[in-house]
Amino acid sequence: QVQLVESGGGLVQAGGSLRLSCAASGRTFSTNGMGWFRQAPGKEREFVAAISWPRSTTYYADSVKGRFTLSRDNAKNTVYLQMNSLKPEDTAVYYCAAGPRLQIGANEYNYWGQGTQVTVSS
Repeated sequence: QVQLVESGGGLVQAGGSLRLSCAASGRTFSTNGMGWFRQAPGKEREFVAAISWPRSTTYYADSVKGRFTLSRDNAKNTVYLQMNSLKPEDTAVYYCAAGPRLQIGANEYNYWGQGTQVTVSS
């Protein structure tokens, strides 16, 4: 089993920044891909970004490319999502997920965190 704990969400004004963290524990050697997804009220969960392990290949949704950046701290088994130039449409619950490889489909991920709320005011 792998446990994922997200943190770092909150309320920010448009144009501001937040950094989300996802700390992994347990059988992390089985998770070579970690992704972020988000779900706004009344909408389906959508892919945001993902990073592979150990090569750190990254992939971003077009809607966040150039604004969001993924990074990881191997020693802490933690992945960070730096979100800059936030827009009201970025408002959602953000979920961290882990799976066997970097994928953009939510169904490909085996483990999920509890989610953290990000609210961007206009």
